[in-house]
Amino acid sequence: MVHLLQRHSLPIKAQLRASLVLAFAIPADVLRPMLAPGLALDTYGGFGFLAIALVETRDLRPAFLPAGLGLNFFLAGYRIFTRYRTPSGRMLRGLRILRSDTNRASMQVFGNLLTHYGYEYSRCWVRRTETTYAVEIRTLRGDADLHVEADLSAVVAAPPPGSPFPDLREARKFAGPLPFTFDYERQTHSVIRVEGVRQHWNPRPLSVTVHRNSFLEQDRFRSSGAVLANAFYLEDVPYAWKPGVREALP
Repeated sequence: MVHLLQRHSLPIKAQLRASLVLAFAIPADVLRPMLAPGLALDTYGGFGFLAIALVETRDLRPAFLPAGLGLNFFLAGYRIFTRYRTPSGRMLRGLRILRSDTNRASMQVFGNLLTHYGYEYSRCWVRRTETTYAVEIRTLRGDADLHVEADLSAVVAAPPPGSPFPDLREARKFAGPLPFTFDYERQTHSVIRVEGVRQHWNPRPLSVTVHRNSFLEQDRFRSSGAVLANAFYLEDVPYAWKPGVREALP
């Protein structure tokens, strides 16, 4: 009966103090086997995209509670850009969660009780100056260790070298997070879709240096030739999630 709790039944609010999202272009055939039933890969030029969202989250709580009762934590989320067609025929763009890391044990417990997001406990360090934003994450098994440093001072005029996007306009179409997140409920062969509502959304392209990313060193990615496709940053964004909607698959 745990799956009944994992349907995101409560409306949620939070403040995203800072969010740095990296999108890696990976050949579509590598990512497709990781999709849940009912989902299709969102592609560009033969590539799919794995996003790593690094988010300083403040005051996460059910929408009916005051901000002071919310949780403050750091989140690292690994998501695939996907598409989903609803029973009514509407095509939605969203994300399929592969893994989530957090530095709060309580968030790991309640996150895994109420969602399918696969929270793992990890150690996280954030270092911010006037010109840099750096994040380092160390995981218990070393399978999602990360060290990335972003330049807050530089003006970025183009996607990173090797990106499949010809310009920032195209790259911005794959700047996460997207409005929807999709879960698969195996017990009922259904999709659980959760809609996010965001305000003051103006992600800024950044130049980043990825010193370590052990998630992409796993066997399924090691020989894929993954390249950094874009990197976007924003601060102080009010965010909310509507209750999940379950839709049975054919």
